[in-house]
Amino acid sequence: MLDYKIGTVVLMKKQHPCGNSEFTITRIGADVKIKCNQCGRSIMMPRIEFNKKLKKILA
Repeated sequence: MLDYKIGTVVLMKKQHPCGNSEFTITRIGADVKIKCNQCGRSIMMPRIEFNKKLKKILA
């Protein structure tokens, strides 16, 4: 099982359109909400999809 919580910085497999791959987790539940560390936009996706797209947990 992946160990992450609110405030964890993660690296995703695909880049955000702004060119950044680092995101901060802002909400966890059935869905996971992540915020781009460069432009500040938020993305919400189901936890299963998030786990597939997650590359690495940074902090």
